[in-house]
Amino acid sequence: MAIDISNIQKSKKPAAKKQVSKGKNFWKKELTIGTSFGDKEKVSFYKELGSLLDAGVDFKRALEILAEQQTKTKHKEHIETIKNDIIGGKPLYEAMRDIGVFSPYEYYSVKIGEESRSLNGVLPELYQYFERKIQLKRQLTSVLMYPAFVLLLTFGVLYFMMNYVVPMFSTVFKQFGRELPALTQKIIYLSEHFTTFAIIFGVVIITIIGIHFYSKEKEKYRHITSSVMMRIPFFGKLIKKIYITRFSQSLSLLLKAKTPLVTALDLVEKMISFYPIEKSLSEIKVAVTRGSSFSKALKEHKMYDHKLVSLVSVAEEANTLDLMFERLSQQYNKEMEHQTKMLGAVIEPLIILVIGAVVGVVLIAMYAPMFDLSKILQTN
Repeated sequence: MAIDISNIQKSKKPAAKKQVSKGKNFWKKELTIGTSFGDKEKVSFYKELGSLLDAGVDFKRALEILAEQQTKTKHKEHIETIKNDIIGGKPLYEAMRDIGVFSPYEYYSVKIGEESRSLNGVLPELYQYFERKIQLKRQLTSVLMYPAFVLLLTFGVLYFMMNYVVPMFSTVFKQFGRELPALTQKIIYLSEHFTTFAIIFGVVIITIIGIHFYSKEKEKYRHITSSVMMRIPFFGKLIKKIYITRFSQSLSLLLKAKTPLVTALDLVEKMISFYPIEKSLSEIKVAVTRGSSFSKALKEHKMYDHKLVSLVSVAEEANTLDLMFERLSQQYNKEMEHQTKMLGAVIEPLIILVIGAVVGVVLIAMYAPMFDLSKILQTN
């Protein structure tokens, strides 16, 4: 679909000042962080822009309508800046790139759509991509919200017991002058120094967060953290599935727009901020450029499962990689939803078990000496 700019006249006003993204860190992020144009706004932008263009509305009028619908001033400014840049002669992808709120994946996809006259196919794919992403965030939030709340409640209960309940028992025990069980002594020691341990724990957490933000772009750190993430029980498989799903969705969109395979792999590498996929794609590109088949190059990396490699091999022979990755993305989406639900079902009883263990240990430690004291009193 070509962009109809026949009704657009050159604007005499200079284009609005753009925020140009800087630094190579931008290329490693899936979305630009800290902007007001988030995933929900992008869903609406791509969906409504595609619908207006399909309805025959010219590009200038379509952007004007979108700008008028915005309730936030910043969102309206973004769309008006894109409109002014296009009136000034820029392609849509350049206007999106220069404004600084769209990822390389988005504006390169739009560029390919413009060059191949398939923008009407690219915009719905981008809309569906961000819609799936929002849905995944909601699923993960619903799964993790309960454990986070319960763990916070557990810490509150532990704080109350260590600062009020245990000292009360400790005072009683000291009056009898008897030697306490080892577990009780440890709990009392923990109670007496609980504030100190809590401060140390807080400092350690803050230090870890600081190290993460300082080192998150370093290759060695990213390799270590991603390897650790992949080995976490339950979560590791889900994390892998999430990024494989995004990999399949991205390739599906790019290959549908008739993007050359090597170019598509290069864009996906820049878009997905997960080290194992980035590292593997840099090697896969080299292998494909040297004449290796895509499926054979994928097979050399553990990140990609046997099902994906086998189906890609079949699709290569039939020259239907775009359709195959679309089906794979749908399958992985369903599997990911199932794993998310299963994760929630597993986490809830585990959290309850942890709470019971923590409270149970404290109670046993406090009541064990009481049983000994009752025996002494009975003998006397």
